[in-house]
Amino acid sequence: MADTKVIAEIGTAHQGSLEKAFALIDEASDAGAHIVKFQWVYADEILHPDTGFVNLPGGSVKLYDRYKALEVSPEFFKKCLEYTHQKGLLFACSPFGIKSLQELADIHPDAIKIASPEVNHTPMLKACAKYYGKIPIILSSGVSTLGYIEKAIDILTGGFESDSPAPEKICVHGQNIAPLTLLHCITCYPAPETEYNVKCVKTLRQIFGIPTGISDHSLDPVLVPVLTTAMGGSMIEKHITISKKTDGLDDPVALEEEQFAQMCNAVHQADVLMNRYHKDELASGIKTNAAEDEIIRQLKMEYGDEKVSAVLGSGIKRLAKSEKANYGRTNRSLHYTRSLKAGETVKADDIAVLRTEKILTPGISPDFLETVIGATLQKDAVSGSGVMFEDFMKGK
Repeated sequence: MADTKVIAEIGTAHQGSLEKAFALIDEASDAGAHIVKFQWVYADEILHPDTGFVNLPGGSVKLYDRYKALEVSPEFFKKCLEYTHQKGLLFACSPFGIKSLQELADIHPDAIKIASPEVNHTPMLKACAKYYGKIPIILSSGVSTLGYIEKAIDILTGGFESDSPAPEKICVHGQNIAPLTLLHCITCYPAPETEYNVKCVKTLRQIFGIPTGISDHSLDPVLVPVLTTAMGGSMIEKHITISKKTDGLDDPVALEEEQFAQMCNAVHQADVLMNRYHKDELASGIKTNAAEDEIIRQLKMEYGDEKVSAVLGSGIKRLAKSEKANYGRTNRSLHYTRSLKAGETVKADDIAVLRTEKILTPGISPDFLETVIGATLQKDAVSGSGVMFEDFMKGK
């Protein structure tokens, strides 16, 4: 039966204000969301201070400083969780490193969300694996190849005791959530609807055998979410904001309450249609694509055949054109946290698993973190630069 969960991604739109956070939770509740999601930010877990600048409505600012200003205490999120429960919603949150993951787990969230740039954050994924089967995990897959996704799923599910298999569903405050849900995504802000390749919702479910959905960064409140439901998606995530004109990092691509409510209503109507046809199939014993076809037909009447077909795409999982430039920069690699001289031994505090982002050079995969700790540099290293294998290779 179709029961598409809608996540209102608050992220950092609260800008450190508990009053604004509560107002966003109110807005999500009134609009019809099932889950609200925050981001547990520590700037040092995400990027290097010299990563570059970001353009916001208020002007150009250092991206690191912007994240630093969004740091709040664990008590802030605990109060948000309590208020979320008072409103009858579930509380989810994205950690960005080991510290934020542990502090998040300590307040007992209803779900842990792994954002797309952290799909290859191997140390954090390993730490998160111990919660698999106990706390629902939601994994986004923007700017990721099938290989990255497969490896992340293997890490997350590999930490569960083999003699105690994960339950099919985890009951959280009366709602059933899968132990692991995979969200198709395009890491581009905003993401063009016509590149979303929504058929991947089916493809990824068939490949990995787990529930799928979409984390949607497109601007239209209806098209991608409703097509996700038609493709059998169980979850839709979309940013929410009080106003698109404020200077939150994601406010320009977020939906205000009226549009968010429009999305929730459209998804609910699609669920009703899917369930009605499902009952007919059970009665007849014949499996059809009638509900999917009807939803697509209705959307084509509104948006046109060409656009809807483009949004559906081929179903072949590949990097979208709009996110290719982000590959290797938005996701994680190893970076030096201080400048080092040739001959120095690299210590654990000298490197970090970071996003490269704006102007720095990407480093090697986080998989090699333990390999380079304790290694001796053969050349000078500059703080912020990506760690490279040749940094440890003797010249001829």
